[in-house]
Amino acid sequence: MSDLAKTPGTSAAGKPGPQPPAAEQSAAPAPAVDPRLLVREEGFKGYWAEFTRKLRGGELGSLPVFVGLIVIALVFQFQNSNFLSASSVANIAVYSSGLGIMAVGIVFVLLLGEIDLSVGSVAGVGAAVWAVLNVNHGWNEWLAITVAVLSGMALGALHGFFFAKIGVPAFVVTLAGFLGWSGLQDWMMGGEGSINTPSGSVVENLTNYFFEDKAAGYGLALVAVLAYAASLLVDSRRRKAAGLPARPIGEVVLRTAVVAILCFVVAYVLNEPVGARGLPLALVLFLAVLVVADFVARRTSFGRQVFAVGGNPEAARRAGINVDRIRIVVFALSGTLGAFGGLFIASLSGGATKSVGGGNTLMLVIAAAVIGGTSLFGGRGKVWSALLGMIVIQSIQQGLNMINMANAIQYMITGAVLLAAVVIDSVSRRTQKTAGRA
Repeated sequence: MSDLAKTPGTSAAGKPGPQPPAAEQSAAPAPAVDPRLLVREEGFKGYWAEFTRKLRGGELGSLPVFVGLIVIALVFQFQNSNFLSASSVANIAVYSSGLGIMAVGIVFVLLLGEIDLSVGSVAGVGAAVWAVLNVNHGWNEWLAITVAVLSGMALGALHGFFFAKIGVPAFVVTLAGFLGWSGLQDWMMGGEGSINTPSGSVVENLTNYFFEDKAAGYGLALVAVLAYAASLLVDSRRRKAAGLPARPIGEVVLRTAVVAILCFVVAYVLNEPVGARGLPLALVLFLAVLVVADFVARRTSFGRQVFAVGGNPEAARRAGINVDRIRIVVFALSGTLGAFGGLFIASLSGGATKSVGGGNTLMLVIAAAVIGGTSLFGGRGKVWSALLGMIVIQSIQQGLNMINMANAIQYMITGAVLLAAVVIDSVSRRTQKTAGRA
């Protein structure tokens, strides 16, 4: 029998035959629909089902960090009622800013699945370059700051070149940078070993200037809330235009309300209580770096290429991505933000010294990125994890200082938190592989 005769609804002579019953035609399977796309149409039940699915699949996101912050706040507030006071919150914000900016650069490096051990030494070189040019040689301060930041970019690009073009492992080349740039910093600072920050200088104001006008704090909170709401609305409009499921207006309102509460509570704490100094300039600059870096990571082709290279370098190369260029640029970015963060450290310490960027600086910066949720295995993380992780670390240090805990205990607790973050990340990745979503 011919194939034609076998076709339903066609006779052996090729003439139309009897058609299958309508019931059989309607029995054809409908296209499969991903149930995750129907979440928002099912209301609270759908969201809860999606939340439990993510937990079972190991997609924890920033949940452990938020839970940790709540626990930290409750524990230390119970131990010392001044933990959530205006001065304490301001200290956490200021001390988080410089190291947090450096952690943003580390986030990009970790997204590649690599590590940068030189960031502390690069910060020290940046502070030394600024101090020598501005204080010792009388250069214009803005020009000296620009050269200092560009020097960090050059050092980072050099690391990236040896890693991408020569093939030296990132661990080795940045370890060499850690040692070499520490020596360069020592040599630049000379015999005295310290250069004091001039009174009223730009660098001094990085961590010592506060916007005392209450309008500044509340205004920044309002701008942040409006910008967040606008981003949600624009994203929903784009998804609808593309025929994709989009957030309903109720969810947009709810998310905006949560962000508004957080922003205005922080603004109130910084402005209203007795002893409040207002909005720290350091926090404003840190948030500006976060916003720009987040836009680059999520909304530009460069950011998508960073995630692609971190997820699978060979696949990214075959897709036409210039992997070497991405690696060099990312390490240059890490060096740039490292040098910029070094200026904040110099501001806090009262000047550039041989110890700027030393001590536990490297440990804190990498720990902040990892604790905030950036994976050590590459290809997964968010820029905002630098903020979350640094707030966790500084909150722990602030709380332990307020109850007069020894530095040794602080190091042990911070190390335990870091280990817990890495364990959560490893277990999460293993769970996702088991669930087939890695």
